[in-house]
Amino acid sequence: MAKWVRVAYQGREYFGKLEGDNVRVHSGSMFAGPEATSQAIPLAGAKLLTPSVPGKIVALIDNYHELLAKLDHAVPPEPLYFLKGNNSLLAHGEAIRGPKSYSGKVVYEGELGIVIGKRTSGVPESEAVKHIFGYTCVNDVTAIEIIAKDPVFAQWTRAKSFDTFGVFGPCIETEIEPGKLTVKTVLNGHERQNYPLSDIVFPPEKLVSLISQDMTLEAGDVIACGSSVGVGAMTPGSTVSIVIEGIGTLTNKFE
Repeated sequence: MAKWVRVAYQGREYFGKLEGDNVRVHSGSMFAGPEATSQAIPLAGAKLLTPSVPGKIVALIDNYHELLAKLDHAVPPEPLYFLKGNNSLLAHGEAIRGPKSYSGKVVYEGELGIVIGKRTSGVPESEAVKHIFGYTCVNDVTAIEIIAKDPVFAQWTRAKSFDTFGVFGPCIETEIEPGKLTVKTVLNGHERQNYPLSDIVFPPEKLVSLISQDMTLEAGDVIACGSSVGVGAMTPGSTVSIVIEGIGTLTNKFE
């Protein structure tokens, strides 16, 4: 396993690999030949940041067969996606805040996140794996009642891009096969989602290839692979965890 994190420690930001209870600090760029240093930071004394700083989060809908069957939706011929604003970024341990302009349901959506490792434009599927740095946990928080509020215009961007709604982390795992993994979401100690990534419609390499035909992806950008059945509402005071064994556990409170 190779887990990369970003942390704040004694007034500075660092990145590095997890080594037990410490972070082995690296120099240079996480995505371009990082070099290990002699410095190790105790994880207990540091604050975890989002493991990358994406310029954009590309997020999928209708990307799992079980969900499509439940909704009676056809399998899409190409990825269906929207963008989450980078103002929404939130790290493990930080509070998800309900927006002041909205009083409806706010829902969790546990997802696998793909972290891009280098500039990616128009790559064939056979080359896409070379552009994937690793994988992370995502909670695609949504003000669900806003999406269809206006009968003329579906408000995906607004519903998904409030401050604190782009939750991901706590790390990026670079040595894992996501197709063998399972995504679980635990709300206040009760499991609400448990779905296999093998049920995905467009797997990571295909997503990276197809999306890169539309837009250039940059190092650190995140593709949220979409969620499956079990999405539900959070209430103030709730604690929600996205668990992907082999990657980690992303935990936040909702205020």
